[in-house]
Amino acid sequence: MDRRRDVKIGIIGAGQIGGALAHRLVALGHHVLIANSRGADTLHDLAAETGAIAVERSDAVREVDLIVLTITMNQVASLPSDLFAHVPASTPVIDTNNYYPRERDGAIEGIEQGMVESRWVESQIGHPVIKAFNNIYAKHLLELGQPKGAPGRIALPVAGDDDAAKVKVLTLIDALGFDPVDAGGLDQSWRQQPGSPVYVNDFDASGVETALAAAQKDRTPQWHATAHSPGTFAEPA
Repeated sequence: MDRRRDVKIGIIGAGQIGGALAHRLVALGHHVLIANSRGADTLHDLAAETGAIAVERSDAVREVDLIVLTITMNQVASLPSDLFAHVPASTPVIDTNNYYPRERDGAIEGIEQGMVESRWVESQIGHPVIKAFNNIYAKHLLELGQPKGAPGRIALPVAGDDDAAKVKVLTLIDALGFDPVDAGGLDQSWRQQPGSPVYVNDFDASGVETALAAAQKDRTPQWHATAHSPGTFAEPA
């Protein structure tokens, strides 16, 4: 992202990843708006802690340069149907979401039938997405960024169809202290989903490329819903 001007970034979701990104992006000098489903009044503490500005969801997507969608997968379909209606197609929307059917989300039929997670998100919000930040722990995202060229610098995969939008995300990841790795089009983003070799493993760029290549597309039973889903992370169902 261009740091020669005031870059406005909207974050929808104030959980661990959203909070970590708010911290880091404000520290980089960006103008960060953060929203959740419960309203701006519930975000005063996070805003004070991070320096982000608490807003309503409609304001987090208005006249911004980049949007981060970082909510639980089971909340995506409940977003206002017109939330992204006036967002220009050229505005990158980063999808950080992961599907946890047995732990939290329950069965999402499209994904259960083989739809790539982020392609499903894209279909729900009506706007192209870039898949990123889904395979790293929030604490590591907050604390483990390093200068460019540092030995063992953690790398993060980025998948998406719009090359110009993807370049903006790749550049942002580099500024945050991680080596960006182009992981191909959005249909290849299954390579970084939960259960893949790159998921929550802090590889360098070479390691990420190797892990992406080694990924197997078919979901194992662990990543499919059951008749009793969802349970909890402590007791998946």
